[in-house]
Amino acid sequence: MDFHLNHSTNSPTSSASSTTIATAPNPNPNPDSTSNSVSADDPMHSWWESISKARSRIHSLSSLLDPSLSQSLSSLADSDRPALSLLSSLQSYDAVSSALSSPLSGSGSDPLCHWLYDTFLSSDPHLRLVVFSFLPLLSGLYLSRVHSLSSDSPSFPSLAGFEAVLLAIYAAETKARNGKPVVVSIPDLSQPSLYHTPLLQKPNPLTASTAPHQSIGVLSPPLEPQVAVKSTKRACIVGVALDSYYKHISQMPTWSKIDFCRFLASWAGQDCSCLRQFGDDDTNEPDMNPGLFLEGSDEIDVVTEEMDQLTMRIEKPSSNGVHLEPKGSRIPLPWELLQPALRILGHCLLAPLNSQDVKDAASVAVRRLSARASHELVPQAILATQSLIQLDKRTREAAKTVAAANSSSNANTPSKAKKPEVFLVSK
Repeated sequence: MDFHLNHSTNSPTSSASSTTIATAPNPNPNPDSTSNSVSADDPMHSWWESISKARSRIHSLSSLLDPSLSQSLSSLADSDRPALSLLSSLQSYDAVSSALSSPLSGSGSDPLCHWLYDTFLSSDPHLRLVVFSFLPLLSGLYLSRVHSLSSDSPSFPSLAGFEAVLLAIYAAETKARNGKPVVVSIPDLSQPSLYHTPLLQKPNPLTASTAPHQSIGVLSPPLEPQVAVKSTKRACIVGVALDSYYKHISQMPTWSKIDFCRFLASWAGQDCSCLRQFGDDDTNEPDMNPGLFLEGSDEIDVVTEEMDQLTMRIEKPSSNGVHLEPKGSRIPLPWELLQPALRILGHCLLAPLNSQDVKDAASVAVRRLSARASHELVPQAILATQSLIQLDKRTREAAKTVAAANSSSNANTPSKAKKPEVFLVSK
């Protein structure tokens, strides 16, 4: 799908110029191979080209946002690494988030969707990271609007801009997979451990089979090219985009991960009665944070109280200025969408370098997903979410034990060494 064909007069000038450059014929049918090899071999030229491209995209974004942010964005453009500076700017993220959250956003003529589309098509990997950082917000808004409004309604807004960005990411992932499925080797459970597994034998060319102990699981089938987002392919396209996000999640900022957890919690639903039943077989589990929850008498009341208080903590603004209130609405969660979402959630929940805000938001989301899976009786989702919940509990219990040990050792250790006493002796 050529998103440039839908450009209107409201689209940024840089987008139009980039289209002209991309489609203009080359006046010289024989390009200068020498200059191309020099520019490819010269790291300084590549570095400056990347810097110039990032500054151009930031100035283009500045023209689409509130004029009060122009000075802040200009300082980002003038930095040594403008694309990474934009990626780590919470102020810029909030501005784009507010613009994309507008009820009229997401149409084919939305200039921000044009900017995201053109920026992703650039060859600069750092600029692509900027687009990936907005993917939880974009996919969350898109799915929530699609499922909250009826497509038969005359006031149903166009979401072609959102779909164009999702299709661009889907096309890039389709090209990267090269028509091959994503598979994983399943260990042989009859062996004492992974280290006892025999070496894999070469496949027999006549039977095209491998050793009998080898088992392959297909995580994702081969992808088919898509030129439009059909209702039957919507979950697959968004799921593939989220899988691409997961590949770069270690480079994503905190607020992007929190936005994903907030949307995922809203997609699962907040009013399911199964929410009271998560983890109720573990009555002796520790608090999820020291001093955060109350220890009651009744088992169900304790679990409900823990969930309510953790949710209240998530919905309050965090210490770094990120607002944690829920987003989105309840939507269908097929496995092709839920599987990559659970991978992202596992990182947010267990990665040691994540902030406590990310872990708390993921903790709420995984419990709501577990309640949703228990209500709809989805075995693989129940197994995955319950496993994450148990890992989360053990991680928090270990952190609480370490904190208690450190506090006790600090209490027994004098904070400041005493100076030796000096006595003056007169002769």
